[in-house]
Amino acid sequence: MMRSLRDIADRLTEWAVRTWNALRSRRPSLKRIAPPKAAPTTFKRLSDVDKSESAAGGLKVMSASSEPALELPFDAPVYAIGDVHGRADLLKGLMKAIENDQDTGEEKPHIVFLGDYIDRGFQSRDVIEMLIDLADDDRYESVFLKGNHEQAMLHFLSDHNIGPEWANFGGRETLISYNVAPPKSVEAAEEWHPIQKQLQRTIPKSHVEFLEQLTVSHKIGPYAFVHAGVRPGVPYENQSDEDLMWIRDEFLSAKEKEDLFIVHGHTPVDSPYLDHRRVNVDTGAYFTGRLTAVKIFQGRMSFLNNKTSP
Repeated sequence: MMRSLRDIADRLTEWAVRTWNALRSRRPSLKRIAPPKAAPTTFKRLSDVDKSESAAGGLKVMSASSEPALELPFDAPVYAIGDVHGRADLLKGLMKAIENDQDTGEEKPHIVFLGDYIDRGFQSRDVIEMLIDLADDDRYESVFLKGNHEQAMLHFLSDHNIGPEWANFGGRETLISYNVAPPKSVEAAEEWHPIQKQLQRTIPKSHVEFLEQLTVSHKIGPYAFVHAGVRPGVPYENQSDEDLMWIRDEFLSAKEKEDLFIVHGHTPVDSPYLDHRRVNVDTGAYFTGRLTAVKIFQGRMSFLNNKTSP
């Protein structure tokens, strides 16, 4: 019997991880692999960062270590999870690490997912299904933010003409996870119309509703949780959705503190990055095999990932 597209996708994910690990073992200095650049398009700002230009280094902090942090307004831990990008396998590992990290005496933990659950990895459908289940898990107070990749998928569901760029943006892998084959010529916009219709028929209604209900930001005490960052100098309440999901250089290079401490993803780093104004927990899960969360609790900040030991 012919294998399903999802079976093939799972095998490709395993192959990609093995290849990445093999490359790292041969070349210890190798940090990341840059994907092909997207073809020019008129769709506004739907090109992702070139991984070779992502922020290098960061604060290398193991989960057993911690740094001083602003106090939360309640006595419960907050976990903020970086970009998953279609790696349900890594999300399972990280959720297990968070579960093992719990103290039975603590209040119900808050979990904030920072967006970009889909694209690039081949398990996007599985990730969305996991998040829907987590939304109903009464062990946690969960918040789900919208990333620029969720925005792109929703756009494709209403406008097939962005198909060529969504394909270069990671959409091909998402389609495969829903058992939808991309067109033979991904650059021909007219070939994307039947693909859009097939995805509309295939994607569960609950998945579309989940994507449509995502919020773009969340505030807890002195912390603002966003996908990409904020416009420097603009109060949190006045930030635009566009900046919260897309901003990069202006935010990353700013020096002055904002009115809130910013917790974000969007720009891959080799290890979690922490300074006086922000923390970035996007550790490039889909190509490094490492999904990271920051834990904020009792005036301290620490980090866990899918490989964190119990």
